[in-house]
Amino acid sequence: MSLNKKIISLIKRKKMKLAIAESCTGGMLSSAITSVSGSSKVFSMGLVTYSNQAKIGILKIPQKLIKKYGAVSVQCCMAMVNNLSKISKSKVCISITGIAGPNGGSKQKPVGLVYIGIRVGKKVIVNKCNFMNKGRAYIQKQTVKKSFNLLLRLIK
Repeated sequence: MSLNKKIISLIKRKKMKLAIAESCTGGMLSSAITSVSGSSKVFSMGLVTYSNQAKIGILKIPQKLIKKYGAVSVQCCMAMVNNLSKISKSKVCISITGIAGPNGGSKQKPVGLVYIGIRVGKKVIVNKCNFMNKGRAYIQKQTVKKSFNLLLRLIK
């Protein structure tokens, strides 16, 4: 069974709902979830909050937080997943923010740096990933795979 099918089945069995707020993956994670038949029973919403304006306006991330730490930071990822939980009323929430490249990286924040936030009930983790810069699509696919693996460990 594929990872996305496993996750849908597990969340369904636990009678929970899933919500996603993603940035650098541009909807790829939500798409992987909705590609599974029956996912509508567990998937409540998928937000692509790509711009800082969307993070501020939709996810209510304080502008000060983004100015101080940047949109690609553990602080922003944490605020994204926690605020998504309030907005969606979902027990299972995932947030993703990162730099998929090929541009936009720096020494401090290189292309391939991605933060994945997962909240299951009251438990919250933020995982920092440094994916190899093998192109935008590679980084996005690795982020989706990593998100599923982290989520699977947390909801089992």
